Amino acid sequence: YLDILGDDLFLDSFRNTLVYSLSATAIEVALGILLALLFYGNFRGKSLFMILAIMPMMLSTMVVSSVWKTLYHYDIGLLNHILQALGLERNGWLIDPKTALFSLILVDVWQWTPFAFIVVQAGLASVPQEIFEAAVVDGASYRQTLFRVTLPMLKDQILLLCLLRTIDTFKIFAKVFALTRGGPGNSTETTSLFIYREAFQYFKLGRSSAASVMALLAVALLSVFYLRKMLGKGEA
Repeated sequence: YLDILGDDLFLDSFRNTLVYSLSATAIEVALGILLALLFYGNFRGKSLFMILAIMPMMLSTMVVSSVWKTLYHYDIGLLNHILQALGLERNGWLIDPKTALFSLILVDVWQWTPFAFIVVQAGLASVPQEIFEAAVVDGASYRQTLFRVTLPMLKDQILLLCLLRTIDTFKIFAKVFALTRGGPGNSTETTSLFIYREAFQYFKLGRSSAASVMALLAVALLSVFYLRKMLGKGEA
């Protein structure tokens, strides 16, 4: 354990994983809430939108990674073509240490924001319409209704969503392996990738096991935090 804690590569991987997990979770939850509020209620075309919305999360991670690797390509990628059309310079999305981790987060956000949207949408559907009508009758503005009625009533769903996405993003491996292999440099090295290399490339099972336990403890601490908030108690 002391050897792992003194390893700069492990510390970099842990920091990258923490940044990835917290950033992706925050963005996905925020966008999920926004989409659920925008498409609350019944309207024409809602069923079609729901089908289109869940399509990214129905695709396998490797398929999603392959598509985005093409989009990010420096020479033929669509994103760089758009930048050029706007008069901007091309960007090395996956080959620039400054943007590589953000590019991975963007892929995760694209794939899993629909999951956040569905969870929040289900929570909104379970709230009786009479509550919103009573708030309007009492003279509450949309902003007051949103922050004092809607979001407090969705607290458990939002915290559960944060818990699930934090656990899932903290063990990120497939996207990193498919898109960057931890590069450039160590800018996208994650804990899961570090554990994989230590165990199956270098056969250092002791270091790999120690890193796994530390990752497990980190996820457990984050989970306890969310569970305490959900239960509303001092103990989880």
